[in-house]
Amino acid sequence: MDNLKQRWGLHSNWQVIAILLAFSLNGTFATWVAKPITEFIGIHPSQGFIFWLIRIPLIFIVYQITLPLAGWLFGQFKFFWDFEKKMLRRLGFGKFFDN
Repeated sequence: MDNLKQRWGLHSNWQVIAILLAFSLNGTFATWVAKPITEFIGIHPSQGFIFWLIRIPLIFIVYQITLPLAGWLFGQFKFFWDFEKKMLRRLGFGKFFDN
């Protein structure tokens, strides 16, 4: 746990636990939300490759949108907002966050 605290610049074990919980619960939430969306647009698992070609990016988008909210619920909004900005910069969306 000390390695994560040092790497992420945290001060307590509670912060590490809260962040790991937020990551895991948000991932579960994103997959849960993606299911009715794919059903609504008429994509089903029986369609194989097409289903996964749509579902995986959908899960990723929902995950990225809801991650700061999950962080806020666990009292770690600043960590997750900084994490989101770093991730989006790596994906080429840095111009939206540069001052």
